[in-house]
Amino acid sequence: MKMKLKFLLIVLFAGFSAWSQVEFDAVVSKEKLGVNERLRVDFEMNQDGDNFRPPSFQGFTVVGGPNQSISKQWINGKASFSKTFSYFLQPNATGTLKIGQAEIEIDGTVYKTIPIEITVTGAVEKPKDPNDPVAAAEDNVHLVAEVSKNDPYLNEAFTVVYKLYVSRETAVNGWNELDAPKFADFWSQSIDEKQFKVYDGSYDGKPYRYVILRRTLLYPQKTGELTIEPLALNINVEAPTNRRDIFGMRITRPAKITVTAPTRKVNVKALPEDGKPENFSGAVGNFDFDVVASKTKLDAQEALDLTLTAKGNGNLKLFTLPKPKLPSALEVYEPENEQDVRVSLNGMAGSNSARYTIVPQQKGSYPIPPIRFSYFDPATEQYKTLSSDEIVIDVENGPATLATSDKADKIPVEETKQFAYIKSDAKLKPMNQDRFFGSTAFWSLLVTPVVLIPLAILFGRKRRAYQNDVKGNRLRKADKLARKYLGDAKKSLGDQTAFYLALEKCLHNYLKARLNIQTSEMSKERISQLLQDRGVTVETTAAFLKLLESCEFARYTPSSSDAMQHDYEQASRVISEIDKQL
Repeated sequence: MKMKLKFLLIVLFAGFSAWSQVEFDAVVSKEKLGVNERLRVDFEMNQDGDNFRPPSFQGFTVVGGPNQSISKQWINGKASFSKTFSYFLQPNATGTLKIGQAEIEIDGTVYKTIPIEITVTGAVEKPKDPNDPVAAAEDNVHLVAEVSKNDPYLNEAFTVVYKLYVSRETAVNGWNELDAPKFADFWSQSIDEKQFKVYDGSYDGKPYRYVILRRTLLYPQKTGELTIEPLALNINVEAPTNRRDIFGMRITRPAKITVTAPTRKVNVKALPEDGKPENFSGAVGNFDFDVVASKTKLDAQEALDLTLTAKGNGNLKLFTLPKPKLPSALEVYEPENEQDVRVSLNGMAGSNSARYTIVPQQKGSYPIPPIRFSYFDPATEQYKTLSSDEIVIDVENGPATLATSDKADKIPVEETKQFAYIKSDAKLKPMNQDRFFGSTAFWSLLVTPVVLIPLAILFGRKRRAYQNDVKGNRLRKADKLARKYLGDAKKSLGDQTAFYLALEKCLHNYLKARLNIQTSEMSKERISQLLQDRGVTVETTAAFLKLLESCEFARYTPSSSDAMQHDYEQASRVISEIDKQL
C-alpha cells in the first residue's frame, strides 16, 4: 500500500513539474522570402496567460491577424495545453528585417520570445494557379521605370518616369507605396502629377493601358555606375480568372498584389579635363551671364549694388558664381544670393544671382575688371566662357586717394593734416610721482559701487515691472507685429494674396496695440466708435475702414499692381495720421 502511494506521488510530481515549465516561442513559416510573398508568425505558449503584447512588426504590413487558437489534450493520462496567436505579414522592403520580442504574463511573470531575423529578397516567381486572382493579376499588372538618358554627364539633368501598365481585363482599385527610391547619389526633385490620366500603350507587344505615377528629375552627383533604387507598390485589383459566368463572361475576383519596378543603372561620365577653365565652378547646361552695377557715378560713402547673374537652363542650384576682384578702396560686403528657378522635366530653368553691396571710401575712378563665367555645355560637349565688360566707378566727391610711392614721401605730414589727431609728445610722468591713496581715482573707485548698487536695484525693479506688465507687453508686441506686417506687405507688392494678407494682419495688430481690443471684437461699428472716442477724425476713421474693406474684397476680386501700391501708401499715411491724432 505504501509502495503504491509513493508511486502515485512520484507520477503526480513529475506531471506537475512538466506542467509548470513554461514555454513561449515565436515560430515563422520561413526565414527567407521574396518581397512579393507573405510570412506567417505564430506565438505559441504551453500555459494560458494574460496581457499578450505583440512586437511592432517594423518593416512589415500586417495583412491578417491576430488569429487565436487553443488546444487542450489528455493522452495516456498526460495533459497538454497549447495557445497560439497567429499573424500574416507582408514585407515592405528588401533587406534584413527583424521580428521583435512578444510578451505574455503567466502567473505574474512576464515571458518574452527571442527576436527572429528575416531575409527579404526581390520579387520571386511563385507557382501559378489559373484560377488564382493573385496569379492572374501579377500577369496583367506591371510597373516600369523609364530613364531618359543612360549615360549623362556629371550634373547633367535626366528624368526617370514610373509607369503602371494594366491589361484591359484588369481593374485597379487603388495602391500605396511600399518602398520608395531614395536617390542617394543624385540631386532629385519629383514633378507631382496634378491628376492621373490613363493612356493607351503596349507592353511586351500586347495592348495595355498605363498611368504615369511619378516623374523625377535627377542630377547625378557622382561619376561611374549609379543605381536607381526600385519603386514597390501594394495594389488592389479586380483580376479575371479562367472561370466564366452563364453569359460566357470571365469572372473577376479581388486580389492584393505587390509589384516592383526593375532596378535601373546609369553610367555617369566625368566632365572632360581637356580645356577645363581655371575658374570653372561646376556649372553644366546652357547659360547667359550678366554683370550690372546699379550706378557708376556716386559720392564717397554712398552704396551701389553689383549684381552677377547666370540665367538659362542647367544645374542652377548646384554651382557658385565667380567672385569679382575689386580695388581695395571699395569696401565690399558679403553677397546676397538669390535664385529664381523653375523645375520641370526639361531640368532647372531660371536665374542664379549674387548681389554685392559696395561702398567707395575715397574720391577717384575705380575700374572693375571683366568677370569671367565658365560652364560645360553637354549638347556640344565643350566648355564655354562668358566675360562681362569692364565697369568704371567714378567717385566724384569725398576724401582724395592717398598718394603712393615717392610722392607720399615728398608731401609733408603737416600739409596733409591726415594724422593731426596723433600726438607726437606723450608727456609721460614717473609712476611714483603721485600717491594713489587719497587721489581722485581712489575716491572715484570707492564711491562708484555705492552709487551703482541703488541704480542696479532700481533698474531691476523697473525691468521686473516691465516684464510683469502683461497688458503692456501684449500691446507692444502687437505694435511690433503691425510694423513687421506692413514691411511684409511692401515686399509682397505684385502678389495679391500675400500683399493683402500681410496688410490685413498689419491693420488688425495695429488696432490691438492702439485700441486694446481682440480680433473677435473688430466690427466696423466698434472700431469707428473707439477711434472717434480717442479723438481720431471722421475722415481718417473712414479711410482706415476702407482699407479693411479692400483687404476683404481682395479675397474674391482681382486687384492691379497700381491698386496695391495705392493701398500700401494709404495704409502708411492713415497709420501715421492716427498716431498723430492719438
